[in-house]
Amino acid sequence: MEATDIDALVAGLDRRLAEADAALAALYPGDRGVRQPVHTVYVPADRFHAGTVLEWADEARAVLGRYGGSATELAEALELPPTHAVEVYERVRAKLDREPIEDLRIDFEDGYGTKADEVEDAAAVGAARSLAETVKTGSAPPYHGLRIKSLEAPSRRRGVRTLDLFVGELREAGALTDGFVTTLAKVTSVEQVEAMVVVLSAIERAHAVPSGSLKFEIQIETPQAILGPDGTALVARMIRAGAGRVTGLHYGTYDYSASLGIAAAYQSMEHPVADHAKDVMQLAAAGTGVFVSDGSTNVLPVGDRDSVHAAWRLHQRLVRRSLVRGIYQGWDMHPAQLPSRFVATYQFYREGLESAAARLRAYVGGGESGYLDEPATAAALAGFVLRGVDCGAVDRSEIDELIGVDAAGLATLARRPLPS
Repeated sequence: MEATDIDALVAGLDRRLAEADAALAALYPGDRGVRQPVHTVYVPADRFHAGTVLEWADEARAVLGRYGGSATELAEALELPPTHAVEVYERVRAKLDREPIEDLRIDFEDGYGTKADEVEDAAAVGAARSLAETVKTGSAPPYHGLRIKSLEAPSRRRGVRTLDLFVGELREAGALTDGFVTTLAKVTSVEQVEAMVVVLSAIERAHAVPSGSLKFEIQIETPQAILGPDGTALVARMIRAGAGRVTGLHYGTYDYSASLGIAAAYQSMEHPVADHAKDVMQLAAAGTGVFVSDGSTNVLPVGDRDSVHAAWRLHQRLVRRSLVRGIYQGWDMHPAQLPSRFVATYQFYREGLESAAARLRAYVGGGESGYLDEPATAAALAGFVLRGVDCGAVDRSEIDELIGVDAAGLATLARRPLPS
């Protein structure tokens, strides 16, 4: 019997599949190798100034001290496991001192409203100058930017003008960083994403910004973004239409729910229509390097002790729910939400650290963990630990101690590109 000529067969397959191989590599490049913030904080443009981040930190520390003044009190209020209460509490306090906001969005959309052109022009210039000041002093969050009005016909000119003024001011001040990103609201078509690419290219040319450097997020808050008029799913096409500029998909809880006729009392991040939309977003973003972010809760931790504790418990539960579902980012709209955001996030990573570390140590060293972990699972475990390190829930020293690899080794396991 004549043996199959494997070399010739595979060479033929290489030719046959060359186009598909190239498309897979281009469309699904995997992890971008950059940190994903655990939240995005929205501040209306007319309320933003150079001291906003410090004010949010002060208010968050004050509400934590008033209604969660000790690890014991906070544990009782949020029903934390006693084994994690102290370490989580101390880490949250340190986070509020060190980095209270990971991602800031100066809002010119719903949080700002519709104002006369000269008023928004002045707000755009003023907000950009204030952001530039924080960049220069080192007080700006690592990720920051603005949300502009949509590219639908009624708000198109206003959104483009605000973005142009904002970028121009930042560029002139020398404060346009790699952490800058724009959120495009109320996207209803693939064509709007293509148009945003045109807008960014024009702004780059006008202000001598390196070509392709301006990035944006697509806000998924309309049913038209999820399902097109022909019945097709559009989110994946939107990512591709972004021509490499799309960095995130952000779910808009209340606009999306209202568009589907959900009564106000039942509009929530955990409503079934929200879960469906976010499932579609996760599927579309998988393997592309595009981050997915959950939305917000409008129940704020304000009022008396019972009201603050109840809102914290709700927020903590919703944040944890998102994390369990593999959505590692959400929105915060009030300083008093920062404690519950970081408590929920740190608790999630601290609880899972020991098990993840044991499984990784066994995977790397060939030991026994009680699990038969494959490379994909090891990558997920390593990614989990790295996310904990990124936000401050896990110390780098713990990686060496618990797993026996350094951060670079963990990044390799997680299939995350190392910084160049």
